[in-house]
Amino acid sequence: MREIRAVLCGYYGKGNAGDEALLASLLQMLPKGVTPLVLSGNPTETRKRYKVQSCDRNSAFRVLKAMRNSDFFIWGGGSLIQDVTSAASPLYYAGLMGLARQLGLKTIAWAQGIGPLKRELTRRVARQSFASCTAVSVRDRGSAELLADWKIPFIIAPDPVWALDSSQVQGLWDLPAPRVAVTLRSHPALTPERLANLTEALINFQKATQTCILLVPFQASQDLSIAESIQSQLPGSNQIFQIEDPRELKGLFRGVEMAIGMRYHSLIMAAAAECRCFALSYDPKVSQLMSDLDLPGWELAQLPDDPNIISQTWLEHYANGDPLSSDQIQSLVDRALMHRDLLTQALSISN
Repeated sequence: MREIRAVLCGYYGKGNAGDEALLASLLQMLPKGVTPLVLSGNPTETRKRYKVQSCDRNSAFRVLKAMRNSDFFIWGGGSLIQDVTSAASPLYYAGLMGLARQLGLKTIAWAQGIGPLKRELTRRVARQSFASCTAVSVRDRGSAELLADWKIPFIIAPDPVWALDSSQVQGLWDLPAPRVAVTLRSHPALTPERLANLTEALINFQKATQTCILLVPFQASQDLSIAESIQSQLPGSNQIFQIEDPRELKGLFRGVEMAIGMRYHSLIMAAAAECRCFALSYDPKVSQLMSDLDLPGWELAQLPDDPNIISQTWLEHYANGDPLSSDQIQSLVDRALMHRDLLTQALSISN
C-alpha cells in the first residue's frame, strides 16, 4: 500500500486550545499509513508539539506546494464556516477547498460546526464547498439540519475531543483539594459589569467552599487578562494554568470537582472527566451543548445582576449537582469515534 499524504487545514497554530485539541484529536484518529502536513499559523510550534510536517497557512507558495504533493485535503474541525467572527474566515477555507479540488485532491470536511451564516454569499459558498466533498462529518444538530436542507450526505457524531487521550498535568496534584476550574473569555456579551458580578460571585463561592480555584486561559490573547484580573481578587488558594499540550489540558479536568466555563471545549473536557459543569453561553454552540448534555447554566445575556444569586446557584450545583455518568461518557466517546471511522473509510478510497 502506497503512502497517502494529507493536508490538514483548520484554525491551527493560532493559540486557541480548543482548535489545538481538535488537531490533536484528528492526528490521533488518522489511519496508519497517512502522512499529514498541517497548515499552521505557527508551523515551528506545530512541528515541535505534534512531530508532524507543517507549513505557514498564510504562505500561498508553501500551501500550493503542499497541496501538489498530497492526495487529500482534510478540512476541520470546529466552527470554521461561520461569518459572525469574520466574513473572511469562510472565504479563506472555501478558497483552499476550491484550490484543493482544482489540483485533484479529494476533500474531507471533518467534525464541522457550521454557522452561524448570516450572509447570503457565505451561505452559498459554504453549500458549494460541502457539496463537493468526498465525505462530511458534523458535530451538532444545527449543522446536520443545514446539510440535510442542502441535500448533502453527512454523518453526525459528538465532538472528537470527547475521544482525545489525556495526560497528567505536572503540579496539579500538589495544589489543595477540592479544585474548581474557571474558563472565561473576552466577548461583547461578557460586559465589564457581568465580569465584575461573576468575579464577586466567585469570591463568595470560594469563601463558602474553601476550594482551590484554577483559572484556565484557553486562548491567552482573549482569556489571560481576565484570569489575571480575577486572580488578583480571589481570597483563597488559586492558580492560573496556561497549558499548551491539548492532552494535558484535558487531563487537568481529571483533578477538578467542578468547572464553570464559557469555552466550548472546556465544558467537553470537564464533562468527559466526570466533573460537574456549569455553562456560561456566549455562542449557539455552547447553548446547543448545554441542551445536549442537560448542563445547568445561563446565557450571558440572561446572567443575574445579583452576584449572590450567581454564587448561591453555583453552591447548589457544587453540593448537589451530578456529573455525567460513566456510561454516558463512554457512549459519547464511542460515538465521537465515528469521525475516525469516516477518515478510515474516506482515506482508503485511493488505496
